[in-house]
Parts: sequence; C-alpha cells; structure tokens
Amino acid sequence: MDACDADLGTAVDGAADGAVDGAANDAVDLIAFGQLFLELVFGHVPRLPGPGEEIFTDEFAISCGGSVTIATAARAAGARAGISSLLGDDLGSRVAEQHCIARGIDLRASRRVTGSTAGITVVLNFSGERSFVSHVPSRPGGEPPELDRWHRVLDEHRPSWCYVHAGPGVADLLRHAHDVGTRVALDLSFGSIEKDREAVVDCAGLADVFLPNEAELARLTGARDVDASLEIASAWCRTLVVTRGPAGASLVRDGHAQLVAEGVHEVEVRDRTGAGDSFAGALVGALVAGSTLLDAVAAGNAAGSDAVGRLGAVGEVEVEGLSRSPGALSGLVATVLGGAGPARASSRGAPLEGPYDVKENLR
Repeated sequence: MDACDADLGTAVDGAADGAVDGAANDAVDLIAFGQLFLELVFGHVPRLPGPGEEIFTDEFAISCGGSVTIATAARAAGARAGISSLLGDDLGSRVAEQHCIARGIDLRASRRVTGSTAGITVVLNFSGERSFVSHVPSRPGGEPPELDRWHRVLDEHRPSWCYVHAGPGVADLLRHAHDVGTRVALDLSFGSIEKDREAVVDCAGLADVFLPNEAELARLTGARDVDASLEIASAWCRTLVVTRGPAGASLVRDGHAQLVAEGVHEVEVRDRTGAGDSFAGALVGALVAGSTLLDAVAAGNAAGSDAVGRLGAVGEVEVEGLSRSPGALSGLVATVLGGAGPARASSRGAPLEGPYDVKENLR
C-alpha cells in the first residue's frame, strides 16, 4: 500500500469522538448527503412516443435513487453507511425508508418533516439510452438550507467518509469535513457545472477523491478528448477517478493516469440509472475495508456493471401496500403526490414504538 492508499484507507482513529450518543461503535463509515428519489422505471421501448402516442413495454420497476444509491452500494461492500436527507410523509420517502431498513442503512443523520420531500423520476430506456421526466417538490416551509444542516451532521456524527455533490457553498462543507477528520468523495452534475463552474473546481481541489464521469469531466474542463480532460483536472486534485462506462475507469494519482478495467464484467444492459453512484459507493466501501485505491476502483467497476443489469438505481423494490396489478399502478402517481404515511424507523432502522420525536432525528 503506497502513501496515497494509506491516506485514503481505514477510518481515522477517534473520528467518532464528540459525536452525539458518543460511543465510537455508533459511528458510521459513510454518510451520503443529498436528495432522495422515487424512480418509476420502464424497460426498453423501441423508441420514444410521439405526441399523443402510447407505447408499451414488458418491463417495469419501482426503485429509489439519489443518496440512497451510494449508501446501498457502500453497505453491500460491508461499510456502515447512512444517508442525510429529508424524509417526508410522501410515498417516495416511505419507499426509500423501507429500503434502508431492509438493507441496514443508518437513518440517524436524516430529518423527519411534514410534506413531500422525495423527488420523482420517470425513466424511459430506449436504444441503449435513457430519457427522464423528474419532479422535485418545493422545500418544506421553515426548513433551513440543507448545507446548514449538513454542517451539524458532520459535527454530530463525524463519519469516516462523506459523499456530496459539488456546487456553490459546498467548499466550506468540505473544509469542515476535513476539520472533523472526515474524508470526502465528491461527485458533480451537469447542472452544477452550468450553475457555477468555478465553485465545482474549488470543490474538486478539496476532495479526497473526485468522481466525475467522462462526459461531465469533458463539460467541466472544456477539453476535446479524455486525455486532455484528465490532464487539466489532475492539476486541481490529488486523486481523480473518472468513470468511463464499459471501458472501466481512469485513475489519476499525483499526475499519473491509468485505465482500470478490472472488475468490469459483461451483463445485459437493462438500465444505466445509478451506475455511477453504485460505483462511488462501492469504491468508498472498499477503501473503508482497507483495499488499495486500485482495488477499490476495480470494486467500483464491478458494482457499476451489476447496476446496469437491473432496472432502477438500487434495483426493484417492494412497496408495502401497493401491488403490481394494473389498478394499483394506475393510482401510483396520486399516491406519490398525496402523502402516503411512511413506515417509521428508529436510528438503527427498527420500527419505532409510540410518537415519532423529530428532535431526536435531527442527528
């Protein structure tokens, strides 16, 4: 294990000191910050429908995505993973919560609120591509900005790692993470580049691992080919990992680049939604377990390959009280927007007894 691997490996000793509820064995290895999504995923269709046209597919799944995807992959790799999101009383929050309970994902860093909080995404797969229609609810009234809450989460939980998207104001969060001994896995999106490119670059310089995909990196750098993109971005950050689909991932450490194809395996591609997030979660999970960075990238490749072979970011999930019958599915959107009551969960994912204490779930 070289010096860089040692820097990125196992948890910092005493990282949980001062965390709420105190004991080090209550600490999590990774907290994924970000929005939750309910996914309605349609399998391959021959083409997108025209105006007024209806087309059919034999494949359909209900899934969930966003921060829960990263935590799911890290948990599958053996890490103690949690999410820091708003959990409302809508169906999307309920589905994500039930999934987290089933997978052993920690919810203590999430906050319970009234109203709809989960985004809703409809995914159409066609000709090896995807199209999306998404809705993100307005933020519940009186709720502080998520960045403010995430600073408190870092102070209270002090995870070994956090996962977050780059954007305006995030650089201060990354500095705070380093102050409390938390390493940072940083992702980005086209939207964050368009909103504030310089803020993204600033965040990249503070990340322990920067995790764009090839298209995002090209947009961020403005370079014409991947080699030029890697050269430009490697000047911003010490460790850069760029996912490149079936080719694997490019790993750049201290200016030295290599293409890592280990871990990639052939699968029937059903849906590429969540492949990059699964890669990121598995990579961090492997680092937590003591893997070298090279082996962690290979683990990420394997998780990304697995992800494209299923429908939905975490695969199909069972929705309590909702059957797969046509009548039930026809009322799904109304249920999503109408605020179906969520299953309650304790800090360790077990069902809660008695009233739900919002203050206890600020952590």
